[in-house]
Amino acid sequence: MAEFEKHEDEGAKAFDKHLARRLFRYLKPYRFRATFSVLLVILSSLLEIAGPAIIAVAVDLYVKPLGAGNTVGVSRRIGEWLAAHGMAVSPLTGINVATVLYFITLVGGFAVLYAQMVLMNMMGQYIMYDLRKQIFGHLQRLDVQFFDRNPVGRLMTRVTTDVDALNDMFTAGFVAIFGDIFVLVGIIGVLFWMNWRLALVLFSITPLIILVSMWFRRGARITFRQVRARIAAINAFLQEHISGISTVQLFNREQREAEKFDALNARHRDANLDANIYYAVFYPVIELIQSIGIALIVWYGGGQVIRGTLSVGALIAFFQYAQRFYEPISDLSEKYNILQAAMAASERIFKLLDTPVRIEDEGTLEVGEFQSLEFRNVSFAYNDEEWVLKNVSFRVDRGERVALVGHTGAGKTTVTALLLRFYEPQRGEILINGVDVRRYSLGSLRALYAIVQQDLFLFTGNVAENISLADPRIAQEAIREAAVRVQAERFISRLPQTYADVVRERGAGFSVGEKQLLSFARALAFNPPVLILDEATSSIDTETERLIQEAIQTLMTGRTSIVIAHLLSTIRAADAILVFHHGEIRERGTHDELMQIDGLYRKLYEIQYREALTA
Repeated sequence: MAEFEKHEDEGAKAFDKHLARRLFRYLKPYRFRATFSVLLVILSSLLEIAGPAIIAVAVDLYVKPLGAGNTVGVSRRIGEWLAAHGMAVSPLTGINVATVLYFITLVGGFAVLYAQMVLMNMMGQYIMYDLRKQIFGHLQRLDVQFFDRNPVGRLMTRVTTDVDALNDMFTAGFVAIFGDIFVLVGIIGVLFWMNWRLALVLFSITPLIILVSMWFRRGARITFRQVRARIAAINAFLQEHISGISTVQLFNREQREAEKFDALNARHRDANLDANIYYAVFYPVIELIQSIGIALIVWYGGGQVIRGTLSVGALIAFFQYAQRFYEPISDLSEKYNILQAAMAASERIFKLLDTPVRIEDEGTLEVGEFQSLEFRNVSFAYNDEEWVLKNVSFRVDRGERVALVGHTGAGKTTVTALLLRFYEPQRGEILINGVDVRRYSLGSLRALYAIVQQDLFLFTGNVAENISLADPRIAQEAIREAAVRVQAERFISRLPQTYADVVRERGAGFSVGEKQLLSFARALAFNPPVLILDEATSSIDTETERLIQEAIQTLMTGRTSIVIAHLLSTIRAADAILVFHHGEIRERGTHDELMQIDGLYRKLYEIQYREALTA
């Protein structure tokens, strides 16, 4: 399991105050919008609470209840206040005024809610933009070893699905929770103001709602975390197997891999079905409890109306408030799950953001003109004490051609990874111009090199952009010159749009040799002082290799070059050859010098020579 995923628990802590505080820091740049949104929620809640009260007063004052000559309770006090201030009106006028006021609450509530939702959704989008930008920036700073240990699909889930969960919280979560609480408190206050006895009867079923909501929150939270964990596993599986689909098909693994995906998909489906069960039970139960509350109001409130201690308008208002009272309770349970989803997502996101950057760009020096590079007693291990390089020392001066040879796994490619500071050696030091590489800025250090690797990677875009990597400092003429020098111009000129021709994902549609030539042209276009060829011709057919050999030799003239190759014929002209064996330099010298020694290099050369003769 991924390094930052290994403690991921589908049933983890429900709420973490530290995570919540850290999460809400992203609101800081938009605090004025958030504050204004809260004010709008308060205004919307007041308008929502005012509607039933207007109806109650209108019915009691202007629609005379049967069997009652005068109103009672709150409506009576309001009527007396209106009369005392000379605001008493006829029943028809009163009904018209009440209708207009009620209509204003509806239209005003709609306008306020619309403004609040637009404001919060805009704020959510800005926060998602900031967060995704931060995550991607952090991913680019992490060392290569991190990506060796973490599936790309899981990392993609962090940037997409998990950030979306946080958006739900910012747009429909915390502000809406505040609004629901405000509505609940307001309704409770109004009901006790109107008739505290009937309010107590209505609230007598509240413990049932609380128990059901607790059951729903606990169960839905667990299943929701399972859903998110399992969709992350699906994303990781899909990314890996779609990228490697040719290998799957080559070895006839379609059925077996389909069975693995079915198992992952089934677990995700089952987690969603479990979540659906909680939703299927919760909302009908809330509706049932709400109906019981309405029945209690009819039973007790109707009796009070008959006895003349409660007005008809107040009873109608109680019906409306009862319905509005249960809505925010069920909404709070829903919002609570949004909050829990955000907590789970933020936990995973912050674990990623808290992953330390092992290769810190703390250097302040600029390399300047390249003179030399040196390994001084360097030892390195990818895992603990499993040494890949052991006390390696060598020096390469400006203009030299140095070749690294040896069996697979001898440590040759690791040398280049250390030169580029993709990893740090545990022991020893690496020097450029006699200065430790850690004192140079990463940008300045890596600008020294252009590398053609065995693993080719082309980006989506066009041919020219893949050669220059869209660097504005590289002119179109330099791009074309680089392509010409590596013989890539031959196949580029046959493309429908030549250098503007579209390159699909990972260079689909190009042959291995063509992709290799584009990768080589990319290295030449940047015109670095040091060229690294890491098995640069290992994937190229004989004819293509012949085309670029002369260009390679021309390019190496006057340029520092480090060549890693299994094909020893490609490095015979090197100024020095370093023979690696089990992480150590066992032999060094020119081709002729090493051939005179009955050692590893001569054995490697003779084996390849015999294979070439028998091929």
